[in-house]
Order: sequence, then C-alpha cells, then structure tokens
Amino acid sequence: MPASSATARAPHGTDLDHLAIDTIRTLSMDAVEAAKSGHPGTPMALAPVAFTIWKDFLRYDPDAPAWPNRDRFVLSCGHASMLLYSLIHLAGIRRGAGAKEPAVSLDDIRRFRQLDSVCAGHPEHHMTAGIETTTGPLGQGCGNSVGMALASRWLGAHFNRPGHTLFDYDTYVLCSDGDLMEGVAAEAASIAGHLGLANLCWVYDDNSITIEGETHLAFSENVAERFRGLGWRVEQVADANDTAALAGALRGFKAEQKKPTLIIVKSVIGYGAPKKAGSHESHGAPLGAEEIKGAKEAYGWPADAQFLVPSEVPAHFAATLGARGSKARAAWEKTVADCATAAPTLAAELGGFLAGRLPDGWEKGIPSFPADPKGLATRVSSGKVLQAISAAVPWFIGGSADLAPSTMTLIQAETSFGPGHPGGRNLHFGIREHGMAAACNGMALSGL
Repeated sequence: MPASSATARAPHGTDLDHLAIDTIRTLSMDAVEAAKSGHPGTPMALAPVAFTIWKDFLRYDPDAPAWPNRDRFVLSCGHASMLLYSLIHLAGIRRGAGAKEPAVSLDDIRRFRQLDSVCAGHPEHHMTAGIETTTGPLGQGCGNSVGMALASRWLGAHFNRPGHTLFDYDTYVLCSDGDLMEGVAAEAASIAGHLGLANLCWVYDDNSITIEGETHLAFSENVAERFRGLGWRVEQVADANDTAALAGALRGFKAEQKKPTLIIVKSVIGYGAPKKAGSHESHGAPLGAEEIKGAKEAYGWPADAQFLVPSEVPAHFAATLGARGSKARAAWEKTVADCATAAPTLAAELGGFLAGRLPDGWEKGIPSFPADPKGLATRVSSGKVLQAISAAVPWFIGGSADLAPSTMTLIQAETSFGPGHPGGRNLHFGIREHGMAAACNGMALSGL
C-alpha cells in the first residue's frame, strides 16, 4: 500500500523551508492525480513563492480567519487551487474563531474536486475559511484585490485615530499569464495605479505556458513596461525557487509608500517532473504515476508516499505565520478595547460595521414615490434613495464609470476618494466598467 501521512518517513537532510515547499508540491500532485482532474503544474512551480509570502510576510491568524485587519491573499489563478488548499491545511486554518475543526483536512484534500468537497476545482469563497474570494474566471481575483486594497485605505481613513490603528492590511495576489491577458485585470491595474494603492502587491507567475502551448502564440507584450506605464512599481525575480530574492522583492513592496507593486517571477511549470516540466502538458491534466514518482525523487521525497505531511511542516507554519498572526491580532484587539474607552461613539460605529449591522433607523429617511401618470425617471428616484442611505450609513460608498452626473450616484456634500485622499466616499472609476464591478466585489467582501 502507498505510504500514508502517518507511516511514511519525512525526507532527511532537508531544511524546514524546503520540506514545507515540497509538501505543498506533493500534496498538489497527489490530489490532482487522485481526482484524475486538475492543474498540478502551477502549484509545483509557485510553492516557493506562496510559502515565502505566508511564512515571512502575511499577517494572518489561522485561529481567527475572519479577523478584520488580516492581510488578504488572493489566488487569482484559481485553476491552481491545490496550492491554496495545501496552504490552508498546512497553516492549520480553522473553520472560524474558536473552532477546533480544520477548514481543510487531509481527507478533504483526498477528495479534491469531488461532489460536496470543500476543495472545489476552483476556490469558492463561501465554502471554506482561508478563501478570500471566489476565483476561476481569470482576471477577476486581480480586480477583487483592488477593491480589497481600496477598502483597507478607506477603512483606515475613516476609523483610525492617532495611536489607534484599526485598519492597515495589505493584499497579496498570485496571478498568471492568463490573468494579465484579461481586460478586467488591465482595467483594475489602471485603477490601482491611478489611486496609488501601495498596499497592493501582485505576484505574476511568468511561466510562458497556457493550455494551448507557449504564450508566444498569443501574448508578446512587455508586461513590466505596461505596468510601469500604469503607475506601478515593478520588481523582477529570475527564479521562483530563489526564496531570498523573493523575500527581497516583497520587502521592497512593504517599503513602497506611493505605488502598487508588481513582482514578475520566472517559474518552470511542473517543476521537478522529468518529462513534463516546462510543458503545457503539466498545466491542465494529471501528471501520471511515473511523472509524479520522478518529481518526488527529484525533490528527495519518498517516491511511493501519497498525501504525506511530515509533522514538522504544520509546526513550522505555526511557529512563523501562526505566532506572528496571533500576536498581531491580540494587539489589534487591545487597540479596539482602548478605542472603546477613548472614543466610544467611534467604537460603537465600528462594532456595528464589524457585525454587518446597519445603524438603527437607517431606512427611515428613504423617500417613497407615489404612482402618477408620468413619475420620476428611475435614475432620479434611485439618486434620492442613495442620498438617504448614505446619510444614515457611514460606510456606504460608491461611484460610477464616468456617469455620476447622468446616473445621480454622487453622494452630495462628500469628497472624492483619490490619490492622497483615501477617506472620500465618491469613487471615480473612469470608463472601466469591468474593473469597477470586480473592485466593488472586493470592497463588498471587505464589509463596505
């Protein structure tokens, strides 16, 4: 029988970081193979990238996955879902605050892509903790992330006070060639660059492979120059396995104060597979038993082990991501408690916001419109309702794609959200309808 997680020996002579990275890779291969469906190559390639973000940078408490000021991690290339499920499992993310049950168990991973499994073919936000947004249609996660970064800035401007920082989270995104070919991602990137969302980092997996073959079939632009033109800071890492270079690029993101960051990472899809590494054959189909065996041997992994999770790996996540996140959440909770004493009115508003509870009597100012032969244009009556709701709900914000004078969406007596002014409640998305819709979804996922 194949070795199980309980009986197989962990590889020897491997440091904990490499052990964790190879655990992510092998779990991803095994799950796709068991399902006879999925995308193994990208998780194999991006395991070092995702691990570096989670271990050293992501501010996230696995014991409280909905903690409001957590950093967001978005897998925009949702076809690589086993990368995210492996991370959720190894990090020990729970189903909710105080829950003992894991969000993703090893048995869940064994049932990847099966009916009623929490490990769907593409990540579904409503199905398990640790998934910040549903991704699958390429580019949408990129667009959602812009809304998340925008929300962090707006919430900080609205709720933070000197000595009381309640919102300052960052948003990290893994995106692919396919994401950056999609128009929605281009629109969202343009919005983020214009707004100077320096709390947003996209990591672009530049592997030059799509399902049909190599990207030169349809994609030959200079991505770095495009993003510089959009107002982004661009970093480049020549090898996805170079975790030191990755960490340096991510430190550069953390230091940036004025621009969003794009980190372009060259990777080899299906890394380690003897015949399919670097090939589109490792993109959208199981590798096959022999390729998996060869890849595991290349990693120094027990070749016949399946779904092996060395005990050192979850402990390593707990000592890094878990310890950092627990400490940050405890500090945040103290800040909330201090705020309740120093600014009770603001604290009460914060409590309502976090609970998803609208202010008492918010609906009382909404006008009614009696029927008459002519009536009002719906955009006029809608605009009157928007004014009434915005007057009662402080975190009700919005805008239009360059149509506010026509669609009556401008909140009267309020300022505009813009570069250097993150507290405005009127958003100007420009003529970028798809990017606007995707960003609004990200804002809604952030509570606005």
